[in-house]
Amino acid sequence: MTLSNITEAATLEPAALDPAFAQMAAATAAQADSVSELTDREKVFLQVTADVCQQALGLPFELHVREGLKRGVSTADIRALLRLISYDSGYHAALGAFERLVEIEAALGLPRPDVTTLDEELLSTGPDAALSPLPAPVRATVGRLDPHFAEFFDLQSRMRLPSGPGTLAVRERAFATMSIDVHYQTLRDTFRTHIERALGAGATLSDVRGALRYNAQFGATRMWHAWQAFHAHAAEAGWTD
Repeated sequence: MTLSNITEAATLEPAALDPAFAQMAAATAAQADSVSELTDREKVFLQVTADVCQQALGLPFELHVREGLKRGVSTADIRALLRLISYDSGYHAALGAFERLVEIEAALGLPRPDVTTLDEELLSTGPDAALSPLPAPVRATVGRLDPHFAEFFDLQSRMRLPSGPGTLAVRERAFATMSIDVHYQTLRDTFRTHIERALGAGATLSDVRGALRYNAQFGATRMWHAWQAFHAHAAEAGWTD
């Protein structure tokens, strides 16, 4: 996509495409935005996560990045989110989002954010690698599946240490990864693990429900199945408010 195309897209409102659709989309977004359990920053992160998972990197992604800027979410924050979700969304999907974000930054005249690179011990899979921060039960489960896959998970976890560059809050990270489970319908072990991470970070069950409610706008049938899985996990685990 050229910069001229971006400039045209930046001035394009959904009503110019189809006014009835624009009404439907606006009413849906307003109903989603009424979810009170999430911060503005979390809502923007869930919007962008949906764009990456569904590769909606044209007008939807640009509108969400612009909305983020209005709500105090910088492109540096968006970059941190893309780095976080890349191993669940797939690095190829995140790469497409980075490419698009660079185009938007250029079109808006925004400076490219400075990025602190990772230490070598976080990038290694050899004997010099840092210890894996992956929770022991998760590491054991993954290890039983395949040793190379377990090594992959160790690497991904090291590169996303909570103290690493461009860190997001644990609650923000958990809500984003929960959302990826909804988009990809990975609603068993990983969905439960990500919900438990959110709860462990201080989120309430009401907050978790808020994140799920917000995601309905990105696909009603996917969310239907996610709600069924949530209630099943809650009953089995004994989660209560």
